[in-house]
Formats: sequence, C-alpha cells, structure tokens
Amino acid sequence: MRGITDTVKHLLIINVVMYIGTVTVGGGELFYQWFALYFPKSDLFQPWQIITHMFMHGSPTHLLFNMFALWMFGTAVEQRLGNTKFLFVYISAGLGAMLFQLGLYYFQYIPAESSLIASGISATELQDILETNRSTRQITAHQIAELQKIVQVNLSSMVGASGAIMGILVAYGMMNPEAKLMMIFLPIPIKAKYFIPGLIGLDIISAISGQSFLSPSNTAYMAHIGGAVTGFIIMWYWKKNQFNKHRWN
Repeated sequence: MRGITDTVKHLLIINVVMYIGTVTVGGGELFYQWFALYFPKSDLFQPWQIITHMFMHGSPTHLLFNMFALWMFGTAVEQRLGNTKFLFVYISAGLGAMLFQLGLYYFQYIPAESSLIASGISATELQDILETNRSTRQITAHQIAELQKIVQVNLSSMVGASGAIMGILVAYGMMNPEAKLMMIFLPIPIKAKYFIPGLIGLDIISAISGQSFLSPSNTAYMAHIGGAVTGFIIMWYWKKNQFNKHRWN
C-alpha cells in the first residue's frame, strides 16, 4: 500500500477485519457483544473490551471516515515520530477517550444509584431489577426515573477509533501548526492550529449541550475530548522533555 506507513497500514487492516467480523459473526450482534466496550457494571463487560472497542465500528460510514482520517494524518505523524511512538500515542489516546467517556457514564450512574438506595432499594435488589427487568415491589415515579438513567448507562456500549484518531490529529497539529486543512463540505483552507482546536471546541459544546454539529447524535463526544487531551499531553511532554529542539516545532 504505497504512501501508507507500516503501522497505519496494519491498523487499517485490523479495523476492516474487525468490521467484517461485526457484520458476519453471529448476525453481527454476537461479535459486537464480545468486543464493544460496555459499562463496567454491565453483565456484558469483559476486560479485553478496553482494547478491542477501539477497532470496532458501528457502520460502513463510521469505518470509512475514521480510516480516511487515520490514513491522512496517521501516516504523516508516524513518519515524524516513528512506529513505536506513533502507536503509543494512538493506543494511549484511545484509552484516554475510554476513561473520559466512562467517567461521564459513572457521573450519570452513581447519583442515580445512590438515590435509589436512599429510597429503600438495596444494591442486591437493584441488581436483580437490572437482570430481570422487573421488581417485586411497588416502584414510585421517582424511582422509575432513576432506574431509567441506570438502565440507559448499563446498556451503553462504545465502539470506534475516533478517540485514538483525535489524539493523532492533535499530534499532527502540534507538529504542523501552519498546515492548511479543510472539511469536505467546507472547502476553505484553515491552518491546523485553528482548525483542530475548533473541532475540539465543537465537541465540547456538543458534550455539554447534546447538540450535534459535525457527527451523528449518538457520538461519544467525551471520548473525542479525552483522546484529544491525551494526545496533547503526550506530545507536550515529549516536546518539553525528550525531543531535540530541532526534531519538530
């Protein structure tokens, strides 16, 4: 694959193979349950999902856009950093994205769980309700509302390379701040040092408001932010402490 660095090429292949598995194995649902990331309190959660969810995608469009971004920015970053540092940024940003998104889920889950326990529902009874989807006691309207929050989080799943790619995008921007970038539907060249923070800013607004701008409404915006923050911290640390001042500016 001419014009693609080795690590990027391998990541592209893994993502495509995982997507083929998603749509073919067990009618798609089984493969998704195995390798998507579920909330840690869910019965569907497995430790390996911490890594495997980064290589899963929910649709052909989701896969296409992420792989296009990986090819476009990942190749340039790997050429500058080398394969080991590039892969470290990629995986670390993916893990940072996961932590930010799970942090949001826990922020939603824990207050609802505490409210239910304070209302008289024990932790064991709550677990039974989640497993059987019914209760042996009369449930108040307030308890139903809190249960709905918990069920929504408990059933949530996370897939995609977007968080890892946001880390790579930030790395690209920090190494090439004057590079001109533009979106397909907005063909106006904008310097990377403005373009990339602008994308992150839109994700922050979407995470707070719930209003989607450039991505589907079910996008894990906190994951995007987590990947970007992780990528920035790594690149900032390397520039300050490890790289020769002439390595990149």
